[in-house]
Amino acid sequence: MANARTNPWLVLVVLTTGFFMILLDTTIVNVAIPAMSKGLNAPLDEILWVLNAYILVYAVLLIPAGRLGDLFGQRNMFALGLAVFTLASALCGFSQNSTELIGARIVQGVGGALLTPQTLAILTSIFPPERRGAAFGVWGGVAGLATIAGPTIGGALITYTDWPWIFFINVPLGIGALVATFLIVPDLRPGRRQGWDLVGVALATAGLFGIVFGLIEGQRYNWGEIASYGITIPEVIGGGLALMILFVVWEHFQTQPLVPLSLFEERNFAVANWVAAAISFGMLSMFLPVTIYLQSVRGFSALTAGLTFAPMSLTSMIIAPFAGRLADRIGGKYILMTGISLFTVGFSLVAYVAGPDSTWINFLVPAIIAGAGMGMTFAPMTTIAMRNIQPRMAGAASGVLNTTRQLGAAIGSATVGALLQNQLATALHNEAVAHAGEVPAAFRDRFIAIFSTASSNGFQIGAGQTGASLPSGLPPAVAAQLTRIAHDVFVSAYIDAMKNTLVVPVIFLALTALTTLLIKRRKRPAAQAVEAPEEEFQQAAAG
Repeated sequence: MANARTNPWLVLVVLTTGFFMILLDTTIVNVAIPAMSKGLNAPLDEILWVLNAYILVYAVLLIPAGRLGDLFGQRNMFALGLAVFTLASALCGFSQNSTELIGARIVQGVGGALLTPQTLAILTSIFPPERRGAAFGVWGGVAGLATIAGPTIGGALITYTDWPWIFFINVPLGIGALVATFLIVPDLRPGRRQGWDLVGVALATAGLFGIVFGLIEGQRYNWGEIASYGITIPEVIGGGLALMILFVVWEHFQTQPLVPLSLFEERNFAVANWVAAAISFGMLSMFLPVTIYLQSVRGFSALTAGLTFAPMSLTSMIIAPFAGRLADRIGGKYILMTGISLFTVGFSLVAYVAGPDSTWINFLVPAIIAGAGMGMTFAPMTTIAMRNIQPRMAGAASGVLNTTRQLGAAIGSATVGALLQNQLATALHNEAVAHAGEVPAAFRDRFIAIFSTASSNGFQIGAGQTGASLPSGLPPAVAAQLTRIAHDVFVSAYIDAMKNTLVVPVIFLALTALTTLLIKRRKRPAAQAVEAPEEEFQQAAAG
């Protein structure tokens, strides 16, 4: 087993297995949204919290978790995070209502946050600079694959079992990875012990919570006062932004900051963090509306919806290793730009071909193009960010990079959720008015009112639902007629709302591709003592 611990590629396999589980959960839930909404009898705004509670907790705790790795050992924190995540997955599967599920997802986020920053920190320690590109290529490829494989795997599980199994599947995987962690991963501690910046933790946590809570709940409260609490949604978001500004100022004057701002003096690291956040923003913004469209509008099963974008996963998996190796040889600047551009074009085509009668074949070419873009994105982005980071700073740098990526995902998911609900509220009213002539005159006003007030009552977007609940007690013939008309209203309204919503991430990602021009061309590594990480790795493995 000592030989296993001296083989960095075996260590990479174990680390990416745990990391794959964590990232998979950020997207696998998307395909289960209609099933969970219907099974738990929860409206869209509650189901969005199943997504965002995990992402928010995960993003907030990544940097403190990186510090814990410095204090108690990165392998130990990786193992603890894996254990917490596995246990929380079981709790998610046993949840009986949305409140229990959201609570379990919060615990999942804690486990994921403890695990994630340790992966890049350990890889930076065991691989010398000239070999990090290949390792980061695998790591980045796994990140991209996990992000887009979730809908396929989740779709299969939901089709043949039920939504709890998207969580139960983590249990045996987590146990196996936990055993392998102690058998294969060495106990490396290259970082320096740091004090706890409790004020920084409090400021960052409160600030991020205020921003994301406001974005998620804004539509529910019509962007006004939150029930009887005497505070408005804009005030919550503004307060969160103010706390984040105060956090940056506080960190600037700390001798042992939670976020070492000196990391951003390396321009490529700073640009890569922006790109990571922007890509996560765009990806989450795109997958959520399209997943609902495939199941609730087109009526695809969860498996068919997942398989529709399986070509994206396969294409990304094939291209990512080559992109990582190429980035190690020539630099990742233009590979990254090309990847983001291809992904943007691919998903623009997805939005373009989406219609009331679209089939999986309509999405085949767009999915392949988007997958090629994904395969050329994660690997070079990680290489650019982490290539010049010293092992003693790897924990902090990994925490920052993963935090910015997950913050982008949280803001993206919350923003698109709010925007989609806003667009859907308008579109449902307009389509209800447009179809009102088909409704018997005695029920016409009630029919329009139901869709006009759907946003305040919670959109019903589960499989087979139509955005709003029709009144009970209708004559059978009238109920059948209204159900048919309501379906037509929902289909037309949702497609219009989805396409309008997707304009935002498409434009955002197109601009992000241009910002990669700020990346500096990498310097050829000097023939210096790259043996230091290797020597430390050998000593830790032997000990």
